[in-house]
Amino acid sequence: MRIEFGLLICLSLTANSAMAQDGPVQDAPSSEHAAKRSAILDNALDFSQAPTLPEVAAASESEIRGAIYKGVQFLIEDQNSNGSWGSPTKTKSLNIYAPVPGAHHAFRAATTSLCISGLIETNSDDPDAIAALDRAEDWLMDHLGSLRRATGQAIYNVWGHAYSIQALVRMHGRHDTDQSKQAKIVKLIQLQFDMLSRYESVDGGWGYYDFRYQANQPTSDSISFVNGAVLVALAEARDIGVDPPARVVKRAIAATNRQRKPDFSYLYGEYLKYQPMRGINRPGGSLGRSQCCNAALRMWGDKTITDNVIKNWLYRLYVRNGWLDIGRKRPVPHESWMQVAGYFYYFGHYYGAECLALLPAEERAPFQAMLAKLMLDRQEKNGCWWDYPLYDYHRPYGTGFALLTLQRCLPK
Repeated sequence: MRIEFGLLICLSLTANSAMAQDGPVQDAPSSEHAAKRSAILDNALDFSQAPTLPEVAAASESEIRGAIYKGVQFLIEDQNSNGSWGSPTKTKSLNIYAPVPGAHHAFRAATTSLCISGLIETNSDDPDAIAALDRAEDWLMDHLGSLRRATGQAIYNVWGHAYSIQALVRMHGRHDTDQSKQAKIVKLIQLQFDMLSRYESVDGGWGYYDFRYQANQPTSDSISFVNGAVLVALAEARDIGVDPPARVVKRAIAATNRQRKPDFSYLYGEYLKYQPMRGINRPGGSLGRSQCCNAALRMWGDKTITDNVIKNWLYRLYVRNGWLDIGRKRPVPHESWMQVAGYFYYFGHYYGAECLALLPAEERAPFQAMLAKLMLDRQEKNGCWWDYPLYDYHRPYGTGFALLTLQRCLPK
């Protein structure tokens, strides 16, 4: 049995009355408790002010660095001999739709890119980590030029293009004394721009399936969090002086805004615009997406994404974390409450950390404490982090996301 990496195959799921409520299922609270809870939630949705934050003990710098060290050691040990990370080897009767070999080319490129970004940001002086990073960079530069969609239906390559841009941006900084290598990196970034232009949805933005016509240019609606992830990557390229195509950026921003709701939750995809109150489209279902889309729009100059919007959604990411956590490690996408899928967990926290980095430095500490606690509590014994069983890609991609998140939780 194969299942799809998205909501499209799960449209038959119907949220029951408990799932449809934006909050954890629990016994009926007392009137006093209900009043306090209502006041907290009202405050969290009042974007004219910052939320009242819970008291969370900050992890020490040594605790965070210790977790980062263990994550780096995991990546060193888990790396493929050719320098990449991840493989299709852990097959089972329950797997997502992944036409071979193209889908796995995309998964491996995206996973390897996330690991490269994580290793560069940790700036480890471990010789083994440096050697692993050198091998990974060589693999990416050798293989990225051939990344294409698997079939007319499966467009997973957009993930590879997006995360490779972020890896290449960091590689560009790492090789700041090698102009020849930097020039090659810039050309590869520009190639990813071309690929993203080619696989842009007809209405702007990007999806990862096209179940309509499988035309040369995808005919499916864009998916909000794919748009967000790509826009964040494009903003990072812009910031090192490699400008993406303005038309593509403009259309992706417009497509994302069409999926934005007044409370800064976002539809899963534009194809669900006539079901705005479906569980997946409500705040609990959007918890992993709102961070990504808010960060992307803010990076591209949207002044409605204020510091208070970011703070309120970071607050919700912590106090409502159960909506994401209860889906973590479940093998079937969207089987959890609010139709949340496990693969939103570390994705959502990484972009939460990107949002955190947009706040004034002096205001970050309480949000850093929240994110660090979540990451430290969920690290596996072998040093990795994972949230969804995706062949053999989940442990390295989860670790890459978590390392990037923890780096933003360190005091500067």
